[in-house]
Amino acid sequence: RTVRYVPESSKDKIISDEDVFETLLKLFKALFINDFNRQAHILALLPEIRSKYLELQTVQQKQSKVNSYNHQSRHVFTPEEVLFNTLGFTISRDQSSLVSAGTGVFVTKGFVPKGTVVSMYPGTVYRKHEPIFFQSLGNPFIFRCIDGVLIDGNDKGLSRSVYRSCSRRDQLGPFQMSDESWLTATLQNPLAVGQYVNNCSREKAANVCYQEFDVPGYFPVELKQYLPNIVYSHDIESHPRCVVLVTLRNIKQGEELFSNYYTVVS
Repeated sequence: RTVRYVPESSKDKIISDEDVFETLLKLFKALFINDFNRQAHILALLPEIRSKYLELQTVQQKQSKVNSYNHQSRHVFTPEEVLFNTLGFTISRDQSSLVSAGTGVFVTKGFVPKGTVVSMYPGTVYRKHEPIFFQSLGNPFIFRCIDGVLIDGNDKGLSRSVYRSCSRRDQLGPFQMSDESWLTATLQNPLAVGQYVNNCSREKAANVCYQEFDVPGYFPVELKQYLPNIVYSHDIESHPRCVVLVTLRNIKQGEELFSNYYTVVS
């Protein structure tokens, strides 16, 4: 595996944190509105923002009527369709084009411009001092951030159980603080497949790069259900760490994503 040398953490930004935030916000809002009926119990507790989403939903309905032959009922899109309608592309897991590389991630529809958030690295977030020994055994999905924070993106075994336990621990009534669906075949957040992006090789140059992003405190609580990361320690108050994959060049439909790892613990 290759190493991407970064002189200091402040230089490890392909795009700004504001751009990452705006992209996630745009997609998560679209996912939320698309799944509006299931969100009723959440909106009942947030009357001050309910009207805002109703207005956004009305705008979306008008737009979909223009592009749809069915004017009788509102069409509910799949998360992949929402991703395409919002950001102009879809991605999915499939057999890698690299020999013996196993699963990879491909752009299956659309076009991804340079400097776009194209995927997210899901998993449990561990600080440097926190125990991860047993979860790390035989685990190729542990990503090390520049500051030593570890993200365990394994969707099986003990790693899976730990993530689910932490996620359900942090749930506040109807408000989910993270997304568990990346542990299943049916993704609620279609970007949460970044742990399956393969490292670049001599034949396949890197076209995406990892970028760390700390979720700000003002991130909308109703949209945290789409964040595919959860912190291991409940007693530490800090901004949850996410890692996104940002495109280094334009990527066309059918291309596989290849990363340049900073460091990976395996």
